[in-house]
Amino acid sequence: MEIAAIHHIALTVTDLERSRRFYQEILSIEEIPRPPFNFPGAWFRLGDSQQLHLIVHERSTFRQKPLDTRDIHFAVRVPNYHAAIDFLRAKGYREDTGVNDPYCMILQPRPTAGFPQIYICDPDRHVIEINSEHLD
Repeated sequence: MEIAAIHHIALTVTDLERSRRFYQEILSIEEIPRPPFNFPGAWFRLGDSQQLHLIVHERSTFRQKPLDTRDIHFAVRVPNYHAAIDFLRAKGYREDTGVNDPYCMILQPRPTAGFPQIYICDPDRHVIEINSEHLD
């Protein structure tokens, strides 16, 4: 078997409209058509060929922990690290707040991974890494 790419990431959410706003306004990703499933959800385009699927599911498991860079997460790449930080700050995110704050942002400009990283949580506490190829 040869895997060509990750096709999509599926995340469960509690409030579809709140999550839809977060992914449109904070991650600036485009919502795309979704098949007529018999349960609520939304699909978004990530880059050229990947997708994010939001699913409302009453029996889901949700993180109840603070922002943790080593916990389960997905990562998106941005072309400009500092522009991403400025954008998130304009949306209310701060690096000088506690990890339980929903607007907490953890910055790692020179991590061991070799590329600069930003960590935030979505409204349901899913961890999102935002990284860039270079520290600009």
